[in-house]
Amino acid sequence: MLKTRSVIISASEDRFEKLLEQRIKSSSSEEKEKIDQRIWDLFGEEWAIMFTDMSGFSRGVAKFGIIHFLQTIYESQRILVPVIDKNDGILLKVEGDSFMVLYRNVNKALKAAIEMQQTVKKYNIVTPDEEDILLCIGIGFGRMLKIGDTNVFGPEVNAASKLGEDTAKAWEIIVTGNVKEAAELGNIEFIKTDSAPPGAKEAYKVQYSFENDYSKEDLNS
Repeated sequence: MLKTRSVIISASEDRFEKLLEQRIKSSSSEEKEKIDQRIWDLFGEEWAIMFTDMSGFSRGVAKFGIIHFLQTIYESQRILVPVIDKNDGILLKVEGDSFMVLYRNVNKALKAAIEMQQTVKKYNIVTPDEEDILLCIGIGFGRMLKIGDTNVFGPEVNAASKLGEDTAKAWEIIVTGNVKEAAELGNIEFIKTDSAPPGAKEAYKVQYSFENDYSKEDLNS
């Protein structure tokens, strides 16, 4: 089973690289356009893509050390991967404190993002402050190049990455205009941001509510 999966991924990457080689050798813009169309026909797919990050993580590593860093990553995966699976997400990559996740359905991506924030909120209630998980999320949606099961490329990928890893603060979910336009959820509100990342014309903060919004102080009172 593992060998079959490896062959499939390698075949996709091999085909993609061969087409890129042909494009490099092409002498005219017309030939390049034809190759571009072949690449999009082979690898172009429509996905919602999510990038997550943890607010203040680098400062926490510097203060509490590498074991604290590894524990927080382990715990974030333990509590968040089931939420991703529940909402039919595909976890493509985990790099440090960041996840890259694909969803076929925009609404499921949004539901997952909100549930992930609710999950870490509940988790943080019973943890020491220094072990809190402070999640930032960015989501994009549109046609992108998906090569095998590990790589995706496109403007919405770049925009979602920027939103999740650089723009969003703790507890925030920020999405591109494409996500807002495709969403069909009545229980959330989109607030337009002052600026948009490269790859997106607009960006919006998702307004959502926490279920049973308790705090550590509530538990100790």
